[in-house]
Amino acid sequence: MIRRFCSRMLAILLALTISSPVRPQSTARKDSSSDATSRTHPATLSDRERVIHALNRLTFGPRPGDVDAVLAKGMDAWIEDQLHPESLDDSALNAHLGPYATTRMNPKQLAQSFPSDTVIRQVIAGKRPMPDDPQTALVYSVNVARIKQQEAVKMNAGAAADAAKPASPAAAEVQARAIADTLLGLPKNQRLAALESEPPDQLVNFPNLLRGDQRDRLLADFSPPEREIVRALANPAGVVASELQQAKLIREIYSERQLLEVMTDFWFNHFNVFQYKNQCVYYTTAYERDTIRPHALGKFYDLLVATAQSPAMLMYLDNWLSIGPHSQAAGKNGQSGLNENYGREVMELHTLGVNGGYTQSDVTELARVLTGWTISQPDDGGQFQFDPRRHDPGTKSVMGEKFFEADVDEGLQALKMLAHHPSTAHFISESIATRFVSDDPPAELVDRMATRFLSSDGDIREVLRTMFHSPEFWSPKVYRAKMKTPLELVVSTLRATGTNVVSPDALLQNLTTMGMPPYGMAVPTGYSVKSGTWDNEGALLARINFSTALTQGNLPGVQFDPGAIVTLGIITSLDQPRTKAVLAEKHTGLDFAIAMTEDTILPGELLPKDEAIIRKQTQDPDAERNTSALANRLRLIIAFILASPEFQHR
Repeated sequence: MIRRFCSRMLAILLALTISSPVRPQSTARKDSSSDATSRTHPATLSDRERVIHALNRLTFGPRPGDVDAVLAKGMDAWIEDQLHPESLDDSALNAHLGPYATTRMNPKQLAQSFPSDTVIRQVIAGKRPMPDDPQTALVYSVNVARIKQQEAVKMNAGAAADAAKPASPAAAEVQARAIADTLLGLPKNQRLAALESEPPDQLVNFPNLLRGDQRDRLLADFSPPEREIVRALANPAGVVASELQQAKLIREIYSERQLLEVMTDFWFNHFNVFQYKNQCVYYTTAYERDTIRPHALGKFYDLLVATAQSPAMLMYLDNWLSIGPHSQAAGKNGQSGLNENYGREVMELHTLGVNGGYTQSDVTELARVLTGWTISQPDDGGQFQFDPRRHDPGTKSVMGEKFFEADVDEGLQALKMLAHHPSTAHFISESIATRFVSDDPPAELVDRMATRFLSSDGDIREVLRTMFHSPEFWSPKVYRAKMKTPLELVVSTLRATGTNVVSPDALLQNLTTMGMPPYGMAVPTGYSVKSGTWDNEGALLARINFSTALTQGNLPGVQFDPGAIVTLGIITSLDQPRTKAVLAEKHTGLDFAIAMTEDTILPGELLPKDEAIIRKQTQDPDAERNTSALANRLRLIIAFILASPEFQHR
């Protein structure tokens, strides 16, 4: 069945892919025999198309009913609400975020509760005590056993190593499953205590050794904090990283403050941090929560300083290690020297842009200015501190401006100069316009945005408002012209289908397959938002596989229900032009299913020739009288619409 489904899916997608480029069309549909490929761009978008365009650009995609809700409220009022997210009630999101306790912890709490291998080795060496809390002690003791087993394998000889050597993989798996069976036979409130009584060496990698069903049943019965402890037996830092990724998807799917989440994603990508570098995993949560999101619609200078002083950025671009060549700390106790990584990236990627007018000398001088900006106790989740012993003394000159010795204020003045530079205004405006308007935004629009950037003291909200009220933003030429990134595709799919997400693990696996795991870009440039990056044969296949897995119900923790699409369609689409036309003309059940599903998921956007392809591929006489066949056909229709060029673009 799955193979047959995929074959039919591939056939229709190939047909759809070679059809005409996506272009705006009137909501008054033409007969399918009309020449859709000869249409040209209309002079303006209709009111309905303007709403669809806004929802595709300012949010992670419309939900059923959103188009009519915005039309009723008024476009300008809706945009202003999104520009002022504090005016929107987002309390319902909290229930969805409840299980992800690590996202509410500070870096110190994360580092203590989910220890790194460095901390575990310090415990083994007697340089750090075991924690008093029994549950945290369980995590430490099991990971102590893990490190000792790893060292024993490396040694591969000697009586001292024999006692610590791990059991064979097969024996360890049998042992872990036996422990799990014992736990499942106990009352739920006694299981964690029972786990604490097991020998630590028998719990190494415990959750990863269980069968899928056994593991799922065991973890499901633990409370969220208990589940974190069990998962930490295999990979403490991985718990922190995974929960942050899952919470990101949950926010983007369910938050009413959609523009804030879009801009949080934009700025995190702009000021990219790779969460798997060194101890960044313990800082990335706070980096997004406390640094990026609160400043996402504020003043650019405040955002720039907040990122520069974030331990996540200091560690990722190594500025925490930078030592002035003439400082007190230079060359002492093995201390290394000047690190130019952050100085270079803050000018090339964060502010001025690659053509911003700076030189290599400016990079070096700025790096000197920013020496002493470091982290206190990085192994324990410590915060930003200025260390005067590492700061390079003397006057520096960056882009023709002199900076006299002034400790931490020296760096603040340099960042202020960069934040207010005309090149920065242009580069930031162009970056925003590339995300929201087109891959090659009009120069006139970028210039107006840059002018507003400078006149408003770098007010991000004002720059966005200038763009949202520009004719270029509403041009029919940019309507559905940007290919969705994998993240945008996954989130918009879930929003469009009203799919309930209990656990995003399977979604994250698909994003990894598509090449866009959250917080997973190792290089400072972040992920590309340009269509060419994601519009290729391999990416198309991954998108087909995602649509297939979703609509066939093969994503664990993701509750897709084709019947819910019917319910949503009845509620939201019976008054829509496409569905009304089909009802009025008394077409077949297949015509009605396609029209209603299209109006629900992709508000009336498929070209007639694309509808004809879907109709041909989903005809099934049994579906008119067989409930099971009808459900399968509905799954096919939904999958095809989700994988169509019209839905793949925004």
